[in-house]
Amino acid sequence: MIKVASGWKDYEIIATGDGEKLERWGKLVLLRPDPQVIWHARTPLAANPKINAIYHRSSSGGGGWQFKGNVPDNFVIERNGLRFSLKLMGFKHTGLFPEQAANWDIMQDLIKNAKRDIKVLNLFAYTGGATVACAKAGAHVTHVDAAKAMVERAKENVSLSGVDTTHVRYIVDDCLKFIQREIKRGNKYDAIIMDPPSYGRGANGEVWKIENSIHDLVIKCREVLSDNPLFFLINSYTTGLQPTVMENILKMSLRGLDGKFDSYEVGLPTNEGINLPCGCSALWTK
Repeated sequence: MIKVASGWKDYEIIATGDGEKLERWGKLVLLRPDPQVIWHARTPLAANPKINAIYHRSSSGGGGWQFKGNVPDNFVIERNGLRFSLKLMGFKHTGLFPEQAANWDIMQDLIKNAKRDIKVLNLFAYTGGATVACAKAGAHVTHVDAAKAMVERAKENVSLSGVDTTHVRYIVDDCLKFIQREIKRGNKYDAIIMDPPSYGRGANGEVWKIENSIHDLVIKCREVLSDNPLFFLINSYTTGLQPTVMENILKMSLRGLDGKFDSYEVGLPTNEGINLPCGCSALWTK
């Protein structure tokens, strides 16, 4: 099953093929690598005359942007009142994953229909797509990420989207260490979101590998769930990690909680009439 993020006016995938996708972000047209695109392009994507920038991978790892036109340092795109400040960054990123709009819609509906105050914990929260969506729906969000620059970008996105700034608390910290402290403090949350990386290293050399660490983290997170939890969402972009695996982790970790478990791919429609899978999610709802 795939949940497709529709409703974008400032973003579209124009064409795909030969390991790349041609996208429009507002007025900018970008060509970026995509490992899921293993089919051939109908026409050479790099020949499109409207391209503003192309990301080229390096044979030694990493890569860089080749600019073919005027590209601003920052640009803003919007979807349903949610506004995001973006820029071209290293490793082909812009600061937003537009396919996650499929999950934003689900979470916003859950929060609005709860008809009560909802406290959300967003771990590995990056530039705050989910934070903005949940806060815009009326939730109080604790936004946690170890990268200070990404937290600063999240603050900007919250402000751009007209969200009540008192509804968001920003934490620059290691997610596991933060959870351990929240357990000791007795703080509780009605909903938890996490989007962990495949691999990472902490400030003191700690190693995070999602296949070795994710289950222990989810078990810890259960200890900060409130007595009346609303949802628990895990996102993953790790190649080879199937949606059902993430669902199984939720089932094993949340035993005894009444509710529904679901897992699915998240993806984006293309102008070619196909859907491009981009990652996977697992969701528990009350």
